[in-house]
Amino acid sequence: MLDRLIGPISSLLDKVIPDADERNRLAHEIATLAERQSHEIAKAQIEVNEREADHQSLFVSGWRPAVGWICCIGLGCNYLFIPMANFVLVISDSSVTVPALDLSEMMPVLLGMLGLGGLRSWEKTRGVARS
Repeated sequence: MLDRLIGPISSLLDKVIPDADERNRLAHEIATLAERQSHEIAKAQIEVNEREADHQSLFVSGWRPAVGWICCIGLGCNYLFIPMANFVLVISDSSVTVPALDLSEMMPVLLGMLGLGGLRSWEKTRGVARS
C-alpha cells in the first residue's frame, strides 16, 4: 500500500522542490520510511519478549513453554495414544473408536516454534547468539 503512495508523492516532490539532490533525498527518505517503521516494531517486540522470558512469575515467562508442551501433547495423542487406543478397542471387539485430532491450527504454531528454536540453536553453534 505504501508503494502506491510513494509514486504520487515523488511526482509531487518534482513540482514542489526544484533542487534535484534535495528531491532525491526526500524521495529516498519516504521510500525507506516503512522499512524503518517495521524494524522499530520488531525491535520493540524483541524487547517485550526478553522481558517476558526473564519475568519471575510462571504465568508471564512460562506461556511459551506451555504452548510447546501443549503442541507436543497434541502430537503425541494424535500419532501415538489415539492409534494405540483404537488398536486396543478393535482388538477388544468394541464398536467405539477415538477420533483423531484436527491439527490444522496447531501445526503452524508448532512449526513456527520449532523454526525459531532451530534458528536459536544455529546461532549458538555459530557463536553469534547473544546471552
